[in-house]
Amino acid sequence: MKILLTGATGYIAQRLLPVLLQNGHKVVCCVRDKSRFNHERYNSADLSVIEVNFLVEHTLDQIPYDIDAVYYLIHES
Repeated sequence: MKILLTGATGYIAQRLLPVLLQNGHKVVCCVRDKSRFNHERYNSADLSVIEVNFLVEHTLDQIPYDIDAVYYLIHES
């Protein structure tokens, strides 16, 4: 299953992400700032990270169309 994980640098997502990868899912992480994502912590070919700001419409173009499920873990900051 290919899963979109928003809020990937947050507390809950950081605990969910390893479980998703361990269960064989491909995960696309949405972050506002790629430099805040710890790439070394998750060394997996099944992981990709994209910069998306859900308040800026043109950044949404980076989200793949072939997503099977979404964990929407973002909040207003």
